[in-house]
This record gives sequence, C-alpha cells and structure tokens, in this order.
Amino acid sequence: MTIKISIDCMGGDHGPSVTIPAAISFLKQEPEAELVLVGIEEVLRAELKKHHADSNPRLSVLAASEVVAMDDPVEVALRRKKDSSMRVAIDAVKDGRAHACVSAGNTGALMAVSRYVLKTLANVDRPAICTMMPNEKGTPTYMLDLGANVDCEPHHLHQFAIMGSVLFSAMEGVKRPTIGLLNVGTEEIKGTELVKATASLLRADHERGLLNFYGYVEGNDIFKGTTNVVVCDGFVGNVTLKAVEGVAHFFKSAFKENLLSMLGGLLAYGSLKKLNPKSYNGASLLGLKGLVFKSHGGADAFSFEWAIRRAFDAAKYNVQEQLSALIAELMPHDSEVPGSTIKQGG
Repeated sequence: MTIKISIDCMGGDHGPSVTIPAAISFLKQEPEAELVLVGIEEVLRAELKKHHADSNPRLSVLAASEVVAMDDPVEVALRRKKDSSMRVAIDAVKDGRAHACVSAGNTGALMAVSRYVLKTLANVDRPAICTMMPNEKGTPTYMLDLGANVDCEPHHLHQFAIMGSVLFSAMEGVKRPTIGLLNVGTEEIKGTELVKATASLLRADHERGLLNFYGYVEGNDIFKGTTNVVVCDGFVGNVTLKAVEGVAHFFKSAFKENLLSMLGGLLAYGSLKKLNPKSYNGASLLGLKGLVFKSHGGADAFSFEWAIRRAFDAAKYNVQEQLSALIAELMPHDSEVPGSTIKQGG
C-alpha cells in the first residue's frame, strides 16, 4: 500500500531548506511512501532542483500562496490565511489526498487549524499533543499533553489517558499499556484536586477492565519507563519537555568544552544517542478526525525526517481507525462526564 503524507514545507524556523532535504532522504529509506510538498510553488521547485529531485515521481508539489509565521496569532492563521501551506496540507488529509500531515509550524496555529478543518472525534473535548520520550528500558514512554491544553479539568485528563493508551497500543503493539498520572509523589494524599479527581476516574476504568491504570508516577519515572503512558496537563507537560530538551543540549555542549571532554563524548556516543531529542521528534495531535504530526519548529533535516517517519508509521498501522473505534468504545458520552466541576482558570 502506498502511503501519502502531506508536508507543510514552509513551516518552522527554516522552511524548505530543512523540510525538502528531509523529504528526499525519507523517500530513499521508504519505498512505500509518496510525499505531497505544500508551499510557495516556485520556492519549492527551486529547492527540489537544487537537490536534483525535481523529477522524482514520488514527490509532488501542491501550491499554497500564504505562509503562517511562527509568531502569527491563531486568529491570523485561522481566519486570514486560508491558503497557507499549513491549511492546504491539512485540507489534503480531510479531502483524502493524504493519509497524514506533518508541519513544523506555529503549534497554536496548527492545533487551531487542524481542529477547525478536521474536527474532533466524537466525545473528545480537546485534542492533545502526545510525543515519545526515551527511557532506561529502551522502549518509548508516550507522554501527553505537551502544551495544547494548559487549563484542564479531570475529564480532559481522563480523555488524554484513553487517547494515549490507544495510540501506544496501536503504534507499539502492546494490548494493555500501563498508564501513569504525573504527580508530585506516589502517595494518594499528594497532588492537586485536579490530579486526585482524575485518579478516581482512572481507577474506576481500571476496575472495569477498560484501562490499565498503574497509579501516580513522578518525573523520574518518565525515563525509568515505569509506565508506557504518562498523563499530565499541558502546562506541566510543556515545561517537562522543554527541560528535557535543555538538559540534552547541555550535555551536548559539555562534551565540546575541550579535547578530553570530546574524547569522553566519543566514547559515550552510543549511550548518548538515546538522549538525542532529534530522534524523538514528531508529536501526534490526538483526538482529531485525521492524522496530524507536529515537528519541533527548530528541527534540522535529520530531526524533521523523524517526524515524517512518525506520521508514516501511524498511517501504516491504521492508527486513525483504531483511535476512532476504541475512543468511541472507551470515551464517556456527553451525558456521563464526571469530575468536571473543578475549574482551572478557563
């Protein structure tokens, strides 16, 4: 089966100078893929020609006349730039011309446009951003939400847990993935009212055999691989993600300080690769009626290629169909949304 991925080539800090080399490299690794390159046509064709890929039959160009800048307000992306590369790439998923979309563009704009164009799955209030983290066991830890929803109520976190569980199961082939709720301790008395109320919902699902809820986990459990999925609100998740990226860059700079440190870095290269955030680029926007993947805005070609890989694998493993079916089965209906009385500021 040929899998088509639409790529917002103009998004991110670097645009076509990164997205197109990444696309070309990915096609060399994956013979079952076709890529739809979306953006300013003359710019894309010039970049393709520069890389001697203008006649590649598995690369096509889909023209868009506008670009969503990294600092554009959501309103501008959603209402004024209706022919942006971001919007056209997402439209390709909605229209069936692509199985998934990848963009390194403005996160808020990508979420808003994706939600507007594709809509959310039944009974999903808010889409969430889910990504992979490395752990000691050599298997990924899926974590969500990473910034889409700063203010949450218990039923939102409950929904994130269901979506994360379904995604992990589909992508990693694990039937009942374990779910941890991020907290400041593992004791039941610890945590905010939001966390405690969410835990009650997840325990009820565990008792009914719907979810495999492990219980509370702490920040260090993410990298121990204590659970397959870690759930938190978008504020905590985004802070955690940025802290991890900062630590990774700190290690990288530390090993460049002098000749001895460079030698040490060379000796530890194999182990340090596990901490390379570039290898984990590509976050899924879960809860939409279509597959959309977000790359880091500052991604280089190597990193962006990983985001394309994530989108390709999700389409290949029919993640969207599994998400739709299992979320419909597991997600509480509108008339039975418990624990929604806690307000978190909006």
